[in-house]
Amino acid sequence: MDSKQSTAEGPSVARSAIRKVSIRLVPFVALMFFINYLDRTAIGFAAPNGMNDDLALSAAQFGFASGVFFIGYILLEVPSNLALHKFGARRWLSRIMVSWGIVALLFTWVQNFEQLVILRFLLGVAEAGFFPGAILFLSLWVPAQYRGRVLMLFYLAQPLTTVVGAPLAGWLIQQHEVFFGLEGWRFMFFGVAIPAIVVGVIAWFYLKDKPADAKWLTRDEQVWLTDALDREKAATQQQEHGHVSARFAFQSGRVWVLSFIYFGFIYGLYALAFFLPTIIEGFQEQTGQTFDTLQKGLITAIPYLPAAIVMYFWSRDASKRGLKTWHIAVPAIAGAVSIPLALFAGSPAATIAVITVTACAIFAALPNFWTLPTRFLTGAAAAAGVALINTIGNLAGFSAPYVTGAVHDWTGGYEIPMFIVGFFMLLSAVLMVLLARSSRISPVDVAEVTPPSQVAVAVKDVR
Repeated sequence: MDSKQSTAEGPSVARSAIRKVSIRLVPFVALMFFINYLDRTAIGFAAPNGMNDDLALSAAQFGFASGVFFIGYILLEVPSNLALHKFGARRWLSRIMVSWGIVALLFTWVQNFEQLVILRFLLGVAEAGFFPGAILFLSLWVPAQYRGRVLMLFYLAQPLTTVVGAPLAGWLIQQHEVFFGLEGWRFMFFGVAIPAIVVGVIAWFYLKDKPADAKWLTRDEQVWLTDALDREKAATQQQEHGHVSARFAFQSGRVWVLSFIYFGFIYGLYALAFFLPTIIEGFQEQTGQTFDTLQKGLITAIPYLPAAIVMYFWSRDASKRGLKTWHIAVPAIAGAVSIPLALFAGSPAATIAVITVTACAIFAALPNFWTLPTRFLTGAAAAAGVALINTIGNLAGFSAPYVTGAVHDWTGGYEIPMFIVGFFMLLSAVLMVLLARSSRISPVDVAEVTPPSQVAVAVKDVR
């Protein structure tokens, strides 16, 4: 009787546990991500709204200042994620948020290009490890068969950051000399920095490191989550012959291929994030219209609302069908083709429409992509592997704005820079297909509902 009851209650306990994690943890971590992405991209809103003129920045200098953030981020990415694994997500994520909030606040008083570069570098140092740490944290709470949809809910914060954040940044910029006599772009930096410090302090008390610590789960839910995650970890360790060290992640060919795939997506993402407000500024000359900062923010937000909707349904399809190679490769191809086409759209409306396709493509692929590393990595290897992939990807965060700005200064237009973006996204698609074909069983042809023991069998290393 007990056995029958346990069998009957199993699916109910699983659904209840995943629902509670989705409600209690995912929105809060997504809020942290929202603030994170807004703080790092705020410079893109400030540039055409007074900062570039006040600091006398060229396009190349703005691109370098935007991208230098990722140098500090990259240097400490892997050490930071290993520290998170050692000290626990609650402490480390909280520390990261408070640190970057303090640095972000200092942008309010930046006076020249040199100070801007130093603060962007320090912001990267302070933020290092946050994104891979958040991915790892959620992976430690959710078994593989549910991870795709949970990461999708988390990733919704990124396009919604622009949907909400761009108009918010525009409104803050409009408060020119209203508060403390600050120029609008300076007050915008002030306004987006404070939430990082506040939420960072709250995170210390709100987050828990593992299901066993969560009082908001019932005892049955705690046991089910703990057992499911332990079985998955044991199966992965057995399949990888006990290689769960950070060194194993660095030696894995699969990790490196995933790193370069991610590079292409991030190159496209940050080329859009940093230069879309500047491109919209050019619409005024093209049409003879004048937009205020709030209107510019609303126009900037246009591509990202459809991107959030497409991401939701694309990830939902991947969850139902089982994640396939084409769930990642097809969006990469769509982005590669669409972003150069924006150059030939002929009107602001057509340009925004094509850029919307690019944004949809990038965001459709990313949450599905991030289900892959933790399918074959666990322990310190997972911490190092996720951090390494994000580190290589964030090299694009440095190179995309700098190369885009430098090539624009050299050629006088955005034609060649956008073709470069298209090339890197096409490369991501090609590498994704090659990764699938090079594996005995494709690591991405594993259904989200596959039991963890079978997931481990389905991922052979690509050497």
